[in-house]
Amino acid sequence: MADRTARSGEFDLIARFFAPLAAAWPGAYGLEDDAALLGVSDGIDRVVTTDALVEGVHFLPDDPPDRVARKALRVNLSDLAAMGATAEAYTLALQIPAERDDDWIAALARGLAADQARFGVTLIGGDTVSARGPALLSVTAIGRLSHGGPLRRNGAASGDDVYISGTIGDGGLGLRARRGEAADLDSVQRQYAVDRYRLPEPRVALGPALVGTASACLDVSDGLVADLGHLARASGLAAEILIDNVPWSEAAAASRDYPATERIAAGDDYELLFTAPPVRRDTVKAIAQAAGTPVARIGRTLSGSGVRVLDSGGVALVLGTTGWRHR
Repeated sequence: MADRTARSGEFDLIARFFAPLAAAWPGAYGLEDDAALLGVSDGIDRVVTTDALVEGVHFLPDDPPDRVARKALRVNLSDLAAMGATAEAYTLALQIPAERDDDWIAALARGLAADQARFGVTLIGGDTVSARGPALLSVTAIGRLSHGGPLRRNGAASGDDVYISGTIGDGGLGLRARRGEAADLDSVQRQYAVDRYRLPEPRVALGPALVGTASACLDVSDGLVADLGHLARASGLAAEILIDNVPWSEAAAASRDYPATERIAAGDDYELLFTAPPVRRDTVKAIAQAAGTPVARIGRTLSGSGVRVLDSGGVALVLGTTGWRHR
């Protein structure tokens, strides 16, 4: 029987699993050189972002490796979308635990290939190292701005509407389900939540379409309230949202042990949170419909600082936490 921990050397690993992912980008040179050529002579601005997933922090050791790879790519595509950019290419730095074999790496590559085909991106470089520690996937994604300037966090004005795409709280619910919690969910709801945690849906059509309409934008990774706080602070404003206006999935709404005040503080949703002037409401609605992405108006910005979450009677709720803290 073959040794299950047997693994190819670095150059063979790159040639077998990752060079095929770079075939569509001539300047990647089959991943045989020290760097890739972008060839950005078209006068279009590029946007670059880097995000990493660490085993035991951002994914669980028994998560399917193809899903882990796709999530690593998708969280970066979400960052590009939040800036109004369309993804073109990416690099991958991969730390591989010594006990992982070629089958695990092959599954990573299959996941990346699937999402390359879906989102029209190409691997153009990176690095692989073997280590005793946890698996780590660090993606640097490159995108282009097709028109106008980038969407920023600091552009909101007092009185702007606050919008969110999709539904909130599903990523946190999926993590709970993976940990054996959320016992009140049925099998369909549980699988939905786990899928949302493992495989977020970057809003790649919506983000670029919001350029010229949204005044500020970012994606929800740390939690709705925490990320709205980031946007409000960058814009020098306060913000308030009505908790009854925040959209939930059927699974999140069905979980009795997962109240709304916790859903709005959970991270890993990767939905777009953005602001726009009230006169743009019809435009936002049309953009969302064209992008095939549900969007809900949940609040407004105003002078001051901080974020308030109001109940149906307009009373501010006391939150135990506002979201994920990196330190």
